[in-house]
Order: sequence, then structure tokens, then C-alpha cells
Amino acid sequence: MRIVDYLDKGASLDPEAPCLTTDGQSLSYAAVQASSRRVAAALGATGVRPGDKVAILSANDPIAFSCVFGISRAGAVWCPINPRNEAAENRELLDLFDCAVVVFQASFAPLVERIRAELPKVHTWVCLDAGHGGSAPEGALSWDAFLAAGDDGVEPVDLPSVDDLAMIVGTGGTTGRPKGVMLTGTNLETMTALTLMGYPFTGRPVYLALAPLTHAAGVLCFPVMTRGGEVVIMRSPDVGGFLRLVEHHQVTHTFLPPTLIYLVLGHDALDTTDLSSLQCFWYGAAPMSTTRLQEALARIGPVMAQLFGQTEAPMMISMMPPADHFRPDGSVAVERLSSAGRPAPLVTVGIMDLEGRLLPRGERGEIVVRSSLVMPGYYQNPEATAEASLFGWHHTGDIGYLDDDNFLFIVDRAKDMIITGGFNVYSTEVEQALMQHPDLQECAVIGLPDDKWGERVEAVVQAVPGRTVDPAEVIAFVKARIGGVKAPKAVHVWSDLPRSKVGKVLKNEIRTGLADTAH
Repeated sequence: MRIVDYLDKGASLDPEAPCLTTDGQSLSYAAVQASSRRVAAALGATGVRPGDKVAILSANDPIAFSCVFGISRAGAVWCPINPRNEAAENRELLDLFDCAVVVFQASFAPLVERIRAELPKVHTWVCLDAGHGGSAPEGALSWDAFLAAGDDGVEPVDLPSVDDLAMIVGTGGTTGRPKGVMLTGTNLETMTALTLMGYPFTGRPVYLALAPLTHAAGVLCFPVMTRGGEVVIMRSPDVGGFLRLVEHHQVTHTFLPPTLIYLVLGHDALDTTDLSSLQCFWYGAAPMSTTRLQEALARIGPVMAQLFGQTEAPMMISMMPPADHFRPDGSVAVERLSSAGRPAPLVTVGIMDLEGRLLPRGERGEIVVRSSLVMPGYYQNPEATAEASLFGWHHTGDIGYLDDDNFLFIVDRAKDMIITGGFNVYSTEVEQALMQHPDLQECAVIGLPDDKWGERVEAVVQAVPGRTVDPAEVIAFVKARIGGVKAPKAVHVWSDLPRSKVGKVLKNEIRTGLADTAH
């Protein structure tokens, strides 16, 4: 299936049913289909051919999300770009993906202006919300002008994908350099099948998307659409608004990272909000406190549902549906709450040592995966693809084990990745930004457990001899280069860093030292 086939499937069930709803206004399946056809024709008129790459740079928005289906209908490849990235990172991703067209919201026009001259491969820039009386930024088409370019087409555009490629998603690497994860229609179809077979779906679903549609919240729309469901889109995070929308729209399914679930649990309106419509409240993208999870099961309801995946194997490597949070007698299965659930039905999970040997249950090693869920590789990066698929298995970079009941437990991250507030942060990327500071001689970045963020980024730094370091100034320095999500929440100045005999910084000792200090 192409991405647009999920929309068309939903439309076949009831074309007039609400498809995308935002701010109380709904677009029917028929309306989103019509929009996707106009976008596909307009892309063709600008020279886009099957296999070309089209990026969307937008916050949550129904028209922007409609474009995804138009890109697919044109046989092109969707490249979601996170607007929270810094300009340099987005420029690098757009260049890496060979993007030909970029569709962006007017609020990101300053970012576009900073990077446009350095992206000669992009031949068309389209301002999503310029039009209807507004003018597009210099060098960009207004939305109306873009669509009008395709209105003269005699035959509707509806083309197959090339090599089944559906989307390319940016991800960091251990060096901090981004890679492009190629996801095929088969990958997304496997993810969709697993979602539908593994979690409760009764009746016509109503899915509330608060998390960014560039991330997990976007691809979870596809299984909902196969059942003709409604997707309620929130433009920006607002916990009070989230609770009101669950009650008002009788939401059945939603997804939030633990950070936002903690805010929901702390909101005054939670206990007076009618949440009885919920069938499945997914959580994932970061470690979740088992104490807070027990609280969620009691106060939100027996509907919490974990998923574990990564960009390279989206969403469903392992699954813990609501029922698995409980024992047969109805009591909470506390012993499972720190797990990532069981491997999904169409996924084989193994635990591997450094020599490629699969380990028995209970032993810790790298979590490796085989499945049609797994990407074919990184875009134009055969070296990274070969590394990720060593010994014929996809390597997740996570350390874990399987218990006797086949529950997967993740205990560490082999690549020093930090997941904070649902976002991946690579320590080496932060370290590179820190080391641009003229007063720093050495640094190390780690993640520490955090009740709010899942993990928080912290740095230990060593000053150049004779210089002093102001931690607040260093944090601001890093924020200016890589953004607030990746910048350390705290900077600790040490006279020296612990090192091995060969001079390698020992992060485990740093982590232990900071944890002891926190207590």
C-alpha cells in the first residue's frame, strides 16, 4: 500500500465521514481526497516525478498533513522535517534527502530564508498558508498559485511509488551526523497491520494527535484511517485542551510521550474529565516511570498501551496492549511495567553479543530485529546500512534482555543516545557543540533519569587552564547552536574527567558521580 491508499480505504467506507478535524472544523474523507488530487497535480506541474523527494516543514496542521497524501499520490517521497530543529540541521537534511520541493508554513519563513540559498537542488518552495489574501515570501509560491498550476491537467494524477519508497525520515548517528531512514510502503503496511492486530479497535476510532505529526503521531494515523476513523489534530501542545478534546470528541485512541502524560496526571481537570471513550492510550518514545504508569492505570483507566520501535523499524518492534498491564486476577502486573512488552507477532527479536551470537533468555546484549518492519537501509549511505544490518539482523543500538515470559526489557543504550521528552539526543552531537566554546578543554554528555522528561541531558566540562566557566552561559551557547531540546539542562565544572588507561572518558563513572551528587 502507498500512504494515500490508507486515505482512499477510509473514503471507501464513508466519503462524507470526518477525516481531519482541527479547531472544531472537519474535513471529510472526500475533501481530503480532493485536496490530495490537487496537490498531486500541482507537484506534477512543477516537475515532480515519481521517486522525487518532497519535504514538509510545518507544525501540526490539517492542510499540511493532507499534502502527505498528495505527495504519495504523485508517486513522490514524503520527507517530514521537524520544525524544532535548528536551521543548519534542516538545511543538512534537505540537502541529504535531495529534496526537490519544500512546502512550509509562513511562520517558518525566516528559517527558510536562512537556508534557501544553500539548497540548489530545491527548485520549488511553497508557502502553505500564503494565499487567501496573503502574499508568499520572496522566492516562494503562494498556496493558491501552487495549486492553480495543476488545475489545467486533463487526467488526474495517481501514480505508483518507485521501489516502494514511501518516506525518508532524518535520524542522528553516533557521530551526530544525520542519516536518512528509508521507509517503504511495506514497512508502513507491516506497522499498520501490527497496530490493528495488537491493540483494541472497537467501532469507528477517533484518534487525537497532540504529539508532532512528523513523529509517531503521524504514522499512527494510517491504521486509524483504514477503519474510516477521525483524526483530531492539535496545533500545539496544551494539556488542558487535550483533556477537553478527549471528552468532547469521545476520543478512542491517542499517543503521548511520558513527559506529557506526567503533565496530564498533574492537571487539575483530569479527575473530572470523562475519559470513558478511551480504548487505547499509547505511550512510548522514552522510558516511563513505573510509579507514574501505575497512577495512569488508576486515574486515566486500564487503557494504557506501550509501544517500542525506532525510526528504522517504526513503532512496533514490541507491544504491550492494555491487557498485558494486568495479571489474570485483575491486579496490576507491576513486574512487567518496566518492560517494553513482548515482540510483535510479525517481528523476530534476538539478543546478540558483539561476535554475532544470539544469547539465551535472561542474558543481556544488543537488541536485534528481523521483520518486514525494518527499513531497507539509509538513503545513499551503504556503510551505515551495512553496520546496522551486521550478521543479517537489524541492530537497534539498545541493550536489553528477554525474560522467561518473552517480555523485552531495555536496560541501556549502546550508542549513548538520550531520549528526553520523546526526542532523541545524541551525546556526541552535544559534545561537539560544547567543544566550540573557547573556554572548554574537555567535556562529556550523559542522560540521567528525570521524572518530567524521561531523561535529562547533563554535561560535565573541564575548563581550559587559567579560564573560568559560567554554566548558564555555556548552556545558552549550546542552545544557540543546536536548540533547547539538545542543550544540557545542567553543566557541571570538574577539574578533571575520569579516564581509562588509554585516555577514554569513562561516562559510567561520570553518571555514577552525578547520580550520587543528586542524592
